[in-house]
Amino acid sequence: MDTQALYQSLRLANEPNTKLVLLVLDGLGDLATPSSKFLTPLEAARTPNLDELARASSLGRMIPVAAGVTPGSGPGHLGLFGYDPLQYEVGRGVIEALGLGIDLRSGDVAARANFCTLDEKGIVLDRRAGRIPTEVNEGLCEKLRKINKIGRVEVIIRPGKSHRFVVVLRGKGIEGPLTDSDPHREGAPIKKVQALGKSTKAKAAAKIINEFYAKALPLIAREHPANGFLLRGIAHSPKIPSFKDRFSLNAAAIAVYPMYKGLAQLIGMKKLEGTNTTQEEFEIYLQEYDHFDYFFIHVKGTDLAGEDGNFDQKVSVIEEVDRTLPVLLNKKPTVLAITADHSTPVSMKSHSWHPQPVMIHGPVSGSDRLDRFSETNANRGSLGVFKSKHLIRLMMANARLFDKFGA
Repeated sequence: MDTQALYQSLRLANEPNTKLVLLVLDGLGDLATPSSKFLTPLEAARTPNLDELARASSLGRMIPVAAGVTPGSGPGHLGLFGYDPLQYEVGRGVIEALGLGIDLRSGDVAARANFCTLDEKGIVLDRRAGRIPTEVNEGLCEKLRKINKIGRVEVIIRPGKSHRFVVVLRGKGIEGPLTDSDPHREGAPIKKVQALGKSTKAKAAAKIINEFYAKALPLIAREHPANGFLLRGIAHSPKIPSFKDRFSLNAAAIAVYPMYKGLAQLIGMKKLEGTNTTQEEFEIYLQEYDHFDYFFIHVKGTDLAGEDGNFDQKVSVIEEVDRTLPVLLNKKPTVLAITADHSTPVSMKSHSWHPQPVMIHGPVSGSDRLDRFSETNANRGSLGVFKSKHLIRLMMANARLFDKFGA
């Protein structure tokens, strides 16, 4: 019997009467380097509330996908939710589109988009256009909406937060996945989109996207700093089993950024809207406490700071979460897991393959007698190093939801 079959054979001891909370500090994991005096942002931050929890918790580290594999946010979160990222591949465009409230139809192809800054030769100078304000983004999207069709295919454009937006193609005879137009680094031109594989429908979708570029770029060419855009995660929506069907838990998602709402919605979690800060997220959790068994709460700022290479800002976001944590603990869940979807080291300014720290706190989690929540202590913890797809089962086990296996 393989591990997945084992998990499927486990029976719930009884109907869930517990509260499980997964608090994700996006990109939390980091590296100790000489320039940071061999401290990570988590180790440099003042975190009395996290540390108090750590002293009564089990710690460890998680591999998001596989050893040496750097995950995107989609695979990183799917693993946390108990889905093998190698089995369920979801394009970022699909996730973002769902998060922005677009009702994707069968056959729709969605792309996650970033406004960017181009020089006069079409070279990408800034992949995020200085993180333009959302209201500027909305004006730029209105310009791009002048292109509402390419041939017989409808083009749907929806602004997101800051520099992010979504492009959806709706029509017959198209599908993903496609390659990114994003070169994933500054100093390179926008890449031509191509089909991934030999599908004629994917090739048709790639042709339409490249035609869209030819018509769209001139519309914003005189704008500054956002005079271009990059597409990635271009795909159609996959079939994926719901979270409730897999785990018998009624789940809710609390997130500010559309992508994470979309990913949660894709597996059937209920989106709880109306938050812009960590404190507001925790307050929504308190309001909805009686209505769900499982809460996914997402904090984005740690990842943004890591991608910007801003050590002090990453420390500041961690400290803000720590200061706000008592709000969540006003209704302490049965099991609380605090972790990340992946590491985003400041020194790398990008996602990485390094295992992220994790802490599980619950009535039978035990104590590793470690005084702080940090990468160094996580290396010493009793959870060891494990794949993130096992986290949900560990949370359920710590809530004593499973019968024993075998006679």
